Amino acid sequence: FCLAQGSATNVTSLPLVFVAIPAMSDDDQPTFETTESGASQTYPQQAGEIRKGSYLMIKGHPCKCTEISTSKTGKHGHAKAHIVANDIFTGKKYEDLCPSSHNLDVPFVKRTEYQLLSADPETGEVSLLLESGNCKDDLNLPTFVKVGEPTDDDKKVVEEILKGMEDGKEVIVIVQAACGEEKIIQVKISDAK
Repeated sequence: FCLAQGSATNVTSLPLVFVAIPAMSDDDQPTFETTESGASQTYPQQAGEIRKGSYLMIKGHPCKCTEISTSKTGKHGHAKAHIVANDIFTGKKYEDLCPSSHNLDVPFVKRTEYQLLSADPETGEVSLLLESGNCKDDLNLPTFVKVGEPTDDDKKVVEEILKGMEDGKEVIVIVQAACGEEKIIQVKISDAK
């Protein structure tokens, strides 16, 4: 209500209005599709601080820097960083050119060792033993790729895995994870315990 200057209005004479608010049923509850903690999969780092061997994101792909060069500042300011890097999952080469003072996204890359329980060369399915004693069955052999062709390193890793299994050795695989993707990238073979 509004009180004009110098006039008084009796508050009790104003009409009361009730608005019906529908009750929330169980179906109206918010649903969450993912079970992530909400943490980012990358963090920012200045392009000038990237070194050979550093990880970075180029065109949405997690990459490892293989070459970096910086140009001097030009007439209009910024020194440029020319970065050449390979995708850590596919091996595909990417290039980026950006001012060295600008931030680039750097992925959180995690490497984990698992004991191999089984590997099927026909389907590519792999079963790994977690520290908790449970099985991890959501990975495939590195030669079973979703995009492109497997690299020579992928083929070598698969040969080592299958040979180690045939020989009855203990096979430990190293799984690299970044940006929601995982891949077996290395193998350690030792005599069975």
